[in-house]
Amino acid sequence: MPVIFLLITVMLDAMGIGLVIPVMPALIVDVEGGTLAQAAVWGGVLSTVFAVMQFLLSPALGNLSDAFGRRPVLLISLCVLTFDYLVMALAGSMWLLLLGRLIAGICSATPATAAAYMADLSPPERKTANFGLIGAAFGAGFVIGPLAGGALGTLGPRAPFYAAAALAALNLIFGLLVMRETVTDTIRRPFCWSRANPLSAFRAVGQLPGLVPLLTVFLLFGVALFVYPAVWAFFAQERFGWGAREIGFSLAAFGITIAVVQGGLIRVALHCLGDRGTVIYGLILNAAGLGLVATITDGRLALLLTPIAGLGAVVMPALQGIMSRIAPDNAQGELQGVLTATNALAMILSPLLMTGAFAAFTGAAAPIYLPSAPFLLAILLLIVAFVVFLRSRFAVT
Repeated sequence: MPVIFLLITVMLDAMGIGLVIPVMPALIVDVEGGTLAQAAVWGGVLSTVFAVMQFLLSPALGNLSDAFGRRPVLLISLCVLTFDYLVMALAGSMWLLLLGRLIAGICSATPATAAAYMADLSPPERKTANFGLIGAAFGAGFVIGPLAGGALGTLGPRAPFYAAAALAALNLIFGLLVMRETVTDTIRRPFCWSRANPLSAFRAVGQLPGLVPLLTVFLLFGVALFVYPAVWAFFAQERFGWGAREIGFSLAAFGITIAVVQGGLIRVALHCLGDRGTVIYGLILNAAGLGLVATITDGRLALLLTPIAGLGAVVMPALQGIMSRIAPDNAQGELQGVLTATNALAMILSPLLMTGAFAAFTGAAAPIYLPSAPFLLAILLLIVAFVVFLRSRFAVT
């Protein structure tokens, strides 16, 4: 039952995220006005504000969950996210939108706490596969969310935010009823402020053998992967002339692939290739998928081939599994906090890089017209991650 609750929690959280992506360009234009290229820049700023706060606070939240338990940290996060979606739904200015993303970033404890909760529940030999279940649940939610967001977007750009708030509230009620605490006195660790800031947390986790290059790969892969949420809605509208409905369908196809890959195919990859081979396979396949996106000009063909971009979704859970087995049991929350902070750092860098590249090569002053520039940049980052991973050395139990 705890695993089922966790997977439902992650799925509902993903639904809330996916609901709003198809309408974000329209919402920004509705609030601020301007062109699509200018809206893309604002979209990058909103994502970056959220990620900066998540980066600064994730290690503290991970350490808090090691000290006081996963349950209170996760439930408080869900409560604040409910409020955040309502703020976004009612926002009449960019400053209020920025405030909403700042608040959500501060209390966005879900990724680190959910992963630490799964680590608590999983024996060492099943950590990677169970992290894949989290990814599968996220993918399932990402299927339903964009479809619903695209449909609700026809009612106006604010309707999906009300739906996301309702989902977060229902998730909070469900958690209050069924979530049990997994942090016992055996693995509980006192909270320490010196380990609760990003630099100290990175330093503590980085002392574990083999983690520094793996964290580097995790960061580079994250920056490349976030090209999709950062610019896909803007890119698809510019390249294919898609609206919220088409964008929602394409994201749903992407989510279906992620759910299938991380829920089942990752076990086949782990059995046949092992952890290291699975990461290598995923990096190569992601680069191939980005290459297809960068070259396709037909929207119908893009919709058919979108699932290919999700076939490399084994990288994150495989890396998480490797690093979780390196870390001791009483540091799982701290490790997942560092991984969430690393993910947040990728979310800080990626929207700025990717929306900046999109605006630079689609705006009036563009040296050449190249809307696929962000995807070409992401391929370059994956090549660097591939080289770093091949040179890494690590041992797991």
